[in-house]
Amino acid sequence: MDKLCSFVLGRKRLVRMIVILLLLAGGGAIALLIPNMDERNAYPGLAGYKANQKIMETYGNGGYERPFVPVVTLPEGQRADSPATTQAIGRAFADAAEKVDARVVSYADTGDEAFLGEGGRTTFGLVFGGPVEQGGLPGSALGEAPELGPLISEAMRAELPPGSEVRVTGLDALATGADQGGLNVPVKLIVTIGAAIVVLLYVFRSALAFVPLLTALVAVPISFLGLLAASPFIAVHETTVIMLPLFGIGIAIDYALILVTRWREEEAKGHHGDDAVRRAMATSGHAIVFSAGAVAIGLVTMVLLPIPLLRSLGVGGMMVTAASALVSLTLLPLLLSSSGRRLAKRREAGRERPGLEREASAGRFWTAVAERVIRFRWLTAAVAGGVLVVLSVTALGLNLSVPTTDRLAESGPGREGLTALTDAGVPSGTLTSFDVYVPGGTDPAEVADTLRATDGVYAVAAPDTDAWRADGSAVITVLPEHEGGATAGEDTIARVVGAVPDGTLVGGNVTQQIDYVDVTYTAFPWMLAVLSLVTFVMLARAFRSLILPLKAIVLNLLSLGAVLGAMVILWQWGWGTEALLGIKPDGSIGTFVPVTIFAFLYGLSMDYEVFILARMREEYDRTGSTREAVVRGVGRTGRLVTCAALILFCSFASMASGGELDVSIFASGIALGIIIDATLIRGLLVPAVVAMMGKWNWWLPAGAARLLRVEPSPLRDEAPDGGGPTDDGGSASGPGAGGGPEPIAAAGRGVSG
Repeated sequence: MDKLCSFVLGRKRLVRMIVILLLLAGGGAIALLIPNMDERNAYPGLAGYKANQKIMETYGNGGYERPFVPVVTLPEGQRADSPATTQAIGRAFADAAEKVDARVVSYADTGDEAFLGEGGRTTFGLVFGGPVEQGGLPGSALGEAPELGPLISEAMRAELPPGSEVRVTGLDALATGADQGGLNVPVKLIVTIGAAIVVLLYVFRSALAFVPLLTALVAVPISFLGLLAASPFIAVHETTVIMLPLFGIGIAIDYALILVTRWREEEAKGHHGDDAVRRAMATSGHAIVFSAGAVAIGLVTMVLLPIPLLRSLGVGGMMVTAASALVSLTLLPLLLSSSGRRLAKRREAGRERPGLEREASAGRFWTAVAERVIRFRWLTAAVAGGVLVVLSVTALGLNLSVPTTDRLAESGPGREGLTALTDAGVPSGTLTSFDVYVPGGTDPAEVADTLRATDGVYAVAAPDTDAWRADGSAVITVLPEHEGGATAGEDTIARVVGAVPDGTLVGGNVTQQIDYVDVTYTAFPWMLAVLSLVTFVMLARAFRSLILPLKAIVLNLLSLGAVLGAMVILWQWGWGTEALLGIKPDGSIGTFVPVTIFAFLYGLSMDYEVFILARMREEYDRTGSTREAVVRGVGRTGRLVTCAALILFCSFASMASGGELDVSIFASGIALGIIIDATLIRGLLVPAVVAMMGKWNWWLPAGAARLLRVEPSPLRDEAPDGGGPTDDGGSASGPGAGGGPEPIAAAGRGVSG
């Protein structure tokens, strides 16, 4: 770090030119990426996705698209199975098919009494539309093409007998959180930047508040340069391009905050000019490097999954993290050097800003919090840990399935149509009907007969018409008794998959989502194990300890469990969701949410962990006292972590307000995770557990140290409380204090914050 700092400060003009060129190139990268964004949600290798793609390519409709279900109620005394009425219904569905360019099936096509309700007055059909734009995040994504319902109703009314009612239902017609105008990125960026300015002004109370924001505004465009370089190897999804600035501003300000805060502390201690910059870089610079590594490790989880969207998000997150660290370690030292010269001129003129001396001491509030936590460490750990455990247990009820109708809209045409359908004895599972692709050489009639005999299947539609036959293949539609989002419905799909002959492909919206969950979350525990191992090695090297990295990993996993539990409460139970966000939840969490939240939060949480534990390690090396390490470590970093978390919280909270339901679920999860982590975990549990472990926190035996290629840290007696150095960083006088390095030498021993 000292070499990098010397290079930056010794070649200021060159570094400025490089940064400017990268910034301009980043602007060009944005212009090249936006027209070539991938707007699809692809799942290569999944059987359900393969089936849906084959159906769409061959027939131009159906597959992944959920059917709209027009429900026709005839006037008293009329039956849908009378010849004249049947013909009228057939014409009505044909008009609907022409109006919305869809494939339809009804009683008129099949003569199947399954399409008739009890008494014959009620009948229904299935309308499979063409491909709907599948951009955004791949969760439940209900509410696509909301305009189709009214168009279908309008097209059918003209041909139906006078006095008939037609109401279009379906999962999309019943959606509770349809797209309300998208993310509106400019507005949300303004909200995020405004919140960041307010927080930074509170922290610095000077024009220095705009320095971290400046680094963020430079880092974000540069990150697009990295994304452009990766684009030949991955499909850059539109969601990545949208979210990258919102995430990047928060993470870049995080890194700038820790370096600027440490520089101000060094200035207050009397280390002026470039010397203050060097000392800040030697400690906080290492913390930024390790923190960026932690974030990258978390995002690797997404990069390794065989889902293009998640891979794109992971790569985008890694690029903006790397760009943020790069700008913080190059451009920021130049800005601080310039600020140091201005401070020196004010000092010489006797106009030094009053109050800078407070930077030389730890924050009073967080020092008091740390002292209270240490005093009641067992009680603090029990209460905070208990809350997190309860939330983690709640997460076991996480529902990743397609929403069921009992949790969707309670009024409107969609609900009225569903009520008319079920009142006539037709099961609601018909709303999750799905297609099966029968290749050439396989008799579709035999396949249909096999599926009709399958447990859980209500009916099978296999019309012998051009809309259902093409290129020697056939498509047939299975109408299940139970909804696909229910356990019984998923079991039916599994039985259908097992019943079809080789080469026959089972598609449908629910089928594809089941395959996605199986592939993603079957591999997830193994990825988690590898991720934890890599993190353990990295942090063991950073902190020269076996206990601290183990504690960090356990608390991070506990934090993730707590976040998912909070998501269950907010989005499945619906406690306060409408009041807070103005969105009615549908009782389901998007399939992508847990793994994506984990990937982002694992890195961000470890980010704060590195900041806090690095400072604790530095203070322990000075004083030899765990109590002093906790009090001064938390006192020094508490305000920093709180403000950094608040900025990131505002970034994701703005993303959660309005827009798509799935985006709101994802963004609210990240926002909740940041708050839980910054308060219960870093504010309470970390200092409590470190205080409980005492001298064992700092233990690294010689054998492990040799493997990690760092200096060992043997067990030693604790220094008397209060026997450490003064707040100006002087040497400790207690046992074990004399062996600690000066902050400027931390590079050879680990990482300091």
